[in-house]
Amino acid sequence: MDILNYPFMERALIAAVLVGITAPAIGIYLVQRRQPLMGDGIGHVAMTGVGLGFLLNASPVWMATAVSALGSVLMELIRWYGKTRGDIALAMLFYGGMAGGVMFVNLAPGGSNANLSSYLFGSLSTVSQSDVTAIGILAGFVIVVTLGLRRQLFAVNHDEEFARVTGLPVRALNLLTAVTAAVTVTVAMRVVGLILVSALMVVPVAAAQQLTRSFAATLAIAGAIGVTVTVSGTVTSYYQNVPPGATIVLLTIAAFIVLTALATPLARRRARAAAAARPAGDPVECAIPATRGASDEVGV
Repeated sequence: MDILNYPFMERALIAAVLVGITAPAIGIYLVQRRQPLMGDGIGHVAMTGVGLGFLLNASPVWMATAVSALGSVLMELIRWYGKTRGDIALAMLFYGGMAGGVMFVNLAPGGSNANLSSYLFGSLSTVSQSDVTAIGILAGFVIVVTLGLRRQLFAVNHDEEFARVTGLPVRALNLLTAVTAAVTVTVAMRVVGLILVSALMVVPVAAAQQLTRSFAATLAIAGAIGVTVTVSGTVTSYYQNVPPGATIVLLTIAAFIVLTALATPLARRRARAAAAARPAGDPVECAIPATRGASDEVGV
């Protein structure tokens, strides 16, 4: 493949694989806690970090990581203590982050809004070796957290009260989830862009859920979908000269539609099989459910 003859495409493909793994890995917890748009909010805040990177002549990726992590902690604090004013505070945080990014970039020497384009929508040709190194380190952190603490994170995001009763540090784990989501946003911004990153965190998970309700299976399938669409979108953008971020998101949505279409007859077949296995004399409301393993639905 001639695509591998170009160093910038090699770097882009490495970044795409890392993004495809990490985005669904944290996205499954955001879906579980019913905060699918959290990544979008963090992306707004990360813009301030990118702008500060240009202004201070520092790495935009590392600066965005620091600022978005701080923003995610503030989001959690607002969620805990904001009460009725919480939505207003979050809105100010999100829009303030976007405005701050635009302002700082324009204050930077030789800066303009054009500098933000590759971070907002992703760019293949601008992924540098230092970006790949930063993305690799940050992706390693995300994978260690989401897989190493999957049981604890699952318990907290599934039922906070139960997790608290069992002695888990609920608030600490919630903060860790938020910070990990912030790190994932900065991992993905060079490939997908800050504006579209939330879709890559959520849609592969939703697509995987069309086939299975098991946590472990959903995580594995979502990761496979993530890698497939990011690599396919990166290759397509190279050959067709189309925006990589938009291409990846459209492929992700297409995967969701296809899997939904495939899952519908499968669900009907399972329902018919369950009905056939039910004793003929038992009404539906009195039927005894089939025995299942403990990991069939929530295996972690």
